[in-house]
Amino acid sequence: MPGILYIVPTPVGNLNDMTFRAVQVLKDADLILAEDTRTSSVLLHHYDIHGKLQSHHKFNEHQTAEMIKERILGGLNVALISDAGTPGISDPAGIPALVSLLARTCAAEGIEVQTLPGATACIPAIVSSGLPCDRFCFEGFLPVKKGRQTLLRALAEEPRTMIFYESPYRLVKTLDQFIEHFGPERECSVAREISKIHEEHRRGTLAEVSAWYKEHEPKGEIVIVVAGAPPEKKRRKAEAEE
Repeated sequence: MPGILYIVPTPVGNLNDMTFRAVQVLKDADLILAEDTRTSSVLLHHYDIHGKLQSHHKFNEHQTAEMIKERILGGLNVALISDAGTPGISDPAGIPALVSLLARTCAAEGIEVQTLPGATACIPAIVSSGLPCDRFCFEGFLPVKKGRQTLLRALAEEPRTMIFYESPYRLVKTLDQFIEHFGPERECSVAREISKIHEEHRRGTLAEVSAWYKEHEPKGEIVIVVAGAPPEKKRRKAEAEE
């Protein structure tokens, strides 16, 4: 009888954000595949889980997917985790493709795939922002070079609240590009170090928040939440008043 593939979210900061079920799945799994065993071993040690960890970076995505599929078909229960958050969501290059390929490969073989709900940085960021959170679009990390300006021009008309991930080293540059494309008065919130000791939320217009971080060097994990474009009638009125 084949085993099960579990895709398990891990904390984005506070180790105690693991769900009871996630801990139990990792304890019961025959094999835990991680993005970086050095990072994941800290979490597993915290929950007294030992001897099951293996990196999935040893092979390319197709080799890894085939290897995991065969082990599950042989009866092993396998858990896939990333360094932080839900595997496949804004992970380093190659990992989202692996997660998608692995889920498809296992499903095609009739293997049960269970993805557990759990920690992610984007949801606390938008809920704490004070901006509309009933409908939103998640953009993750913007392209660093190719396609970046084209995407920003398109997003200037996006009516839903937008969520971006960004490096602290590029935060000010990105905020200034948002000002260029979205306008300086667009409301935003920058969430930093979510669920960690130094968690911070800086809210205001893009111009205000950009000015703040030009005076206060940002550090840690960053989530930017930006209000969607105002309705056409409201936007025209604002432009006429300027």
